Amino acid sequence: MNSSPLDPRIDELWDRRAELTPADGQARALVIAAVDALDDGQARVALPDPATDEVVVDERAKRAILLAFRLLPMAQSQAGDFRYHDRVPLKTSWDGVRVVPGAIARWGAYVAPGAVLMPSFVNIGAHVGPGTLVDTWATVGSCAQIGANVHLSGGVGIGGVLEPPNAVPVVVEDEAFVGSRSMVVEGARVRRGAKLGSGTILTATTHVFDVETGEELPRGEAPAWSVCVSGTRVRSFPGGDFGMPCMLVLRRLAEGSEHGKLGLNDILRDHGMSG
Repeated sequence: MNSSPLDPRIDELWDRRAELTPADGQARALVIAAVDALDDGQARVALPDPATDEVVVDERAKRAILLAFRLLPMAQSQAGDFRYHDRVPLKTSWDGVRVVPGAIARWGAYVAPGAVLMPSFVNIGAHVGPGTLVDTWATVGSCAQIGANVHLSGGVGIGGVLEPPNAVPVVVEDEAFVGSRSMVVEGARVRRGAKLGSGTILTATTHVFDVETGEELPRGEAPAWSVCVSGTRVRSFPGGDFGMPCMLVLRRLAEGSEHGKLGLNDILRDHGMSG
């Protein structure tokens, strides 16, 4: 982001972070205010630039999070019968969010009204959009950016990233569906309306192929309005030919189409796969 909404004094604290301790009350107050802004959605770690389509990172926001681990003392907190001992407390602001027992979100994560958290984990710096379902045992890693009306199915792992501060986090755009036990990590991007079949692995360096044309698409991205699954491609090595992981685009969907799990299963069955 070209202009961070956070206090520029965060950058000054970062430059002298090695000398900071929890005893520095003024520094701690600045960092708490910055993480509070992330917690209530006034600021966010990253956002796609509508002009360039590039994911732009607010490095100051990441610095604030990292400084929180240095400046906040260890403290005990409690939710019902469960007790925790950490530097970062649990999130307490849940305006309009359905939080099922067993769901955990840390302070500094924004969860928009209308979102639903089943027993799951949302880490600091993450942003979860309105109408999104984080299903059972799914994990939204630190600073991951999840759009509106997204479905993260059971056991999905959305990777997190804090260091270095300029590292791009995972971005899952609006209307996407990520199938059960899929993993999206290392700054990979699931574009608007993409549907990932169960067990799909997507990293920033994953090769992506369109099965209809054989075309290789941009690495580390699930194309908008497409159905994708994990696959393999044969590569030759001195020791022989081996299958290397990749992601396959099985079908393109009409932009804006609503494609539920049953429709996704039909497409997978057409290709000899189960949902």
